[in-house]
Amino acid sequence: MRRWSRGEASVERLLAEGRLQKITGAAAEGTDWAERAQRTLRTACGIADDPDSTFLLSYDAARHACTAVPAHQGLRPTTAGGHYVVEEVLRAQFGEVFKDFGALRRRRNEIEYPIRPGDDVEAIEAEEASATAERLIESARKLIPNLSLF
Repeated sequence: MRRWSRGEASVERLLAEGRLQKITGAAAEGTDWAERAQRTLRTACGIADDPDSTFLLSYDAARHACTAVPAHQGLRPTTAGGHYVVEEVLRAQFGEVFKDFGALRRRRNEIEYPIRPGDDVEAIEAEEASATAERLIESARKLIPNLSLF
């Protein structure tokens, strides 16, 4: 199987900048990340009486699913790249398929680093985050078998 060519220049740039690094062996197994995402989402859905925590765990589930994709390509974010580099890699290589991850990431930052007091998560927002995470997990699971090392 050939490496994914769409977004190749962006991935190479992120590697050169040290925001992304290559990995091999067991670390380059995206299915483990996808399974972790599903477990995290189950936990998120089990604490519906706490919308903030449900949202944050749903975000974590989405992040794990989205990290599964580059991991399966032998790529992982560095501390310099963080969560945002996962979004950059996905957008460069797969376009709109994972676009909802960016919105979840930005909202997660608002929750973790609030500017306005009382900017809490409503129950409906937490439910929507869980549904989005489920879609992202499914997208990652469908894509992973079609990927090879970068």
